[in-house]
Amino acid sequence: MERAQQGPRARYREQTRAEIKDLALRQLAVGGGTALALTRIAKEMGLSGPALYRYFAGRDDLLNALIRDAYDDAAAGMARAAARSAKGSRGVRARLHDLAEAYRTWAIAEPHRYLLIQGAPVPGYVAPADTLERARAVLGPFLPLFATGSPGPAVAATVDEMTAWLAADGTVGAWVARYAPETAGPPDAPAGEARAASALAGAVLAWTQLHGSVSLEVAGQFAGMAHRGGTLLGAHMEMLADAFGLDQAPA
Repeated sequence: MERAQQGPRARYREQTRAEIKDLALRQLAVGGGTALALTRIAKEMGLSGPALYRYFAGRDDLLNALIRDAYDDAAAGMARAAARSAKGSRGVRARLHDLAEAYRTWAIAEPHRYLLIQGAPVPGYVAPADTLERARAVLGPFLPLFATGSPGPAVAATVDEMTAWLAADGTVGAWVARYAPETAGPPDAPAGEARAASALAGAVLAWTQLHGSVSLEVAGQFAGMAHRGGTLLGAHMEMLADAFGLDQAPA
């Protein structure tokens, strides 16, 4: 509806920006972030350099758009996976596996976009501040799963550090509460505080496991080895679920 209401000039601008981003993604797929060259994009489109700068102010502006799009696309995929997984009677542990596999599936389908947001930094580039919220949106669906946990000794130190982080940074607590409302409450509500710390610790640990396993697979580091990437990631999630006592009855 919004696009239909745009004038011809606005639609042309949107289409041209989309074409520029598509060509930039092709460059990223071939050579990574350092291969991005606006002059080559302009040449392929039959535009002059100055004409291209009417659509993006420079390399960093184009990278900003690509990174925002990648995070938003990944977050939307994770939200859809969480909604599907929450239907029926699937347990928390099974839902954790569903989310991990959704993350892996997106990364494998979009390796150059995944590496743009999770790979080596582009030299001289600093991502805009709003990418933090977008990155948190990707991990948000993990929070309510770990809010149900009973963290064991193996992750106790991490939970303690997350408790301190929650106390020091209100934006982190707001993020946790947005995805896991059961953790919200007054500061003197220890049960909610404990659930929030468990949720945050689990999500952060899930991210580190996902990043390590999926990044190695996307980079081709498992080539010639006998295991599947999904099998390895599943084992990581099982160990994490055990560490947080997911789906276990309280003692």
